[in-house]
Amino acid sequence: MTIRSSEGLDARRRRLLIRSWHRGIREVDLILGRFADARLAAMNESELDEYDKLLDVPTPDILAWVMGERPVPAEQATPLLAEMIDFHTNGKGAR
Repeated sequence: MTIRSSEGLDARRRRLLIRSWHRGIREVDLILGRFADARLAAMNESELDEYDKLLDVPTPDILAWVMGERPVPAEQATPLLAEMIDFHTNGKGAR
């Protein structure tokens, strides 16, 4: 579960935090949730837009991209997604 409180976050960031931790596949909850805990408060509006769009992607696709099972399609290959994959694969998202 999240270690970051939603206290002090605006409504949009609170919604994104909840969506990050409740994807339906525990592995993706951990990937997205830990990333959101670490980065969401500092994201600018452009990054929030990017992250919001990423959360609309089907959960199995996100998992396949992060685990390296499938390449990230060009239309989804954003700097924020690359940062999230790096965050997960380089142990920054592990507890």
